[in-house]
Amino acid sequence: MKLDNRLNAMTVDVEDYFQVSAFEGVIDRKDWDSISLRVGDNTHRLLDLFAENDVKATFFTLGWVAQRCPDVIKRLISEGHELASHGLAHQRATTMTREQLFSDVAESKAILEDIGGVKVIGYRAPSFSVNDTNTWVYDVLKEQGFIYSSSTYPIEHDLYGVPEWPRFKYDRPEGIIEIPIPTLRKNNANTGIGGGGYFRLYPYRLSKKRIQRFMNEEPHPYNFYFHPWEIDPDQPRIEGASLLSKFRHYINLSRMETKIVKLLKDYKWQTISRTYDIVKEQK
Repeated sequence: MKLDNRLNAMTVDVEDYFQVSAFEGVIDRKDWDSISLRVGDNTHRLLDLFAENDVKATFFTLGWVAQRCPDVIKRLISEGHELASHGLAHQRATTMTREQLFSDVAESKAILEDIGGVKVIGYRAPSFSVNDTNTWVYDVLKEQGFIYSSSTYPIEHDLYGVPEWPRFKYDRPEGIIEIPIPTLRKNNANTGIGGGGYFRLYPYRLSKKRIQRFMNEEPHPYNFYFHPWEIDPDQPRIEGASLLSKFRHYINLSRMETKIVKLLKDYKWQTISRTYDIVKEQK
């Protein structure tokens, strides 16, 4: 029996273990093609889990990955999931000029739509890299025909975060809907509860308690994010990264799949577009 009957959004950031921002200082993008891919098999495993638990999800996918794993893209479309953009090659929006981002987003969108055969309306900036310094990202997304973004995390964090920005879905003045990663509010500060490293770090019972508190306190949908590499404890270890980066990346990988299955069973999950009625709002 579900713990809560409301509809929530399940999201997956489709990137491989060596493409994460934490390792960008020790792995050069020009070397990516020399590294054996694991993202295809890991994403197929996630699709299996979703099918077993009657879950639909939004897959924010790198164009780079889609080109090399077209079978994954075609399968997720055929099984009723939503295909969205995570950019081309996991370059953070804060490191690009407007022209560079326009090219990155345009190429990624074209690749995804060509392989998937569907219109791509959603975008998530790598590492939630939209903040006060680059709100022009939304203008670029509007120009490219996107309808929504899920690119902000309103928390304090050393790598990202916009703690003063809205916590819930809202309409940007540029004409894009923004759907932030969920947080809990306590002592005038926001705490992240959206998934990823927080979810791997804490015991499932604590994560469930925090998620349930959000659902009890807020009338808004909850949305969860994670990555295919997080259910892959056998992935190669990266040498040269900082101890903090290694801790964040490798903590509790062996327990993640079990936690994900519990989460899928405890709550109702759908795509972002369906959970937040994105398409209906545009009609």
